[in-house]
Amino acid sequence: MRLPTPEEALPGREAPLLVEPAHFVNGNTITGDCPQGLRELVVGMGCFWGAERLFWTLPGVRVTSVGYGGGHTPNPTYDEVCSGHTGHTELVRIWYDPAEVRLEDLLKAFWEEHDPTQGMRQGNDIGTQYRSAIYLSSDDDLIVAERSRDIYQRALSLSGFPDITTEIRTGVPYYLAETGHQQYLAKNPGGYCGLSGCHVRYRDH
Repeated sequence: MRLPTPEEALPGREAPLLVEPAHFVNGNTITGDCPQGLRELVVGMGCFWGAERLFWTLPGVRVTSVGYGGGHTPNPTYDEVCSGHTGHTELVRIWYDPAEVRLEDLLKAFWEEHDPTQGMRQGNDIGTQYRSAIYLSSDDDLIVAERSRDIYQRALSLSGFPDITTEIRTGVPYYLAETGHQQYLAKNPGGYCGLSGCHVRYRDH
């Protein structure tokens, strides 16, 4: 339940994990840099299996992948992240077309579909790897994300929920997870999905 210091974190490895580049659902490439004309959003909302499925079904989303970030260990494995000794949280990386979907709309789905007030957990999933997070690639997007947090905090407070604990930052490296975790619920339709929101609507007006 405590994030390790850089000195305490596992050393990791220099080389990235080998990951199948094709998205299992739509065949688009999940490796490399964000394609030209698309924008990137990276979120953590508990177990990444169900969270990734949520986003690949949304209009305007071209590519999703799952991975790790927010900690210290370079190119970690799933087991290392689950040990709590990397500082990373489980993440979904979303490449989307801003001409078809707004960042605000993606953040609305993020806020409504998990509980951002729980700290180092989501429901029965407990540990630093399950903490809520939004990682962004520009200061402009950071402003949008912080505004969305404040909007949703007001709605949560009116419904009796505590303060949001979501980590919101820019410049966070993202490490792809192993192929077996990519689009997991498309490969395993009966698999575990831990998504559970607060049943509080996000209203930006």
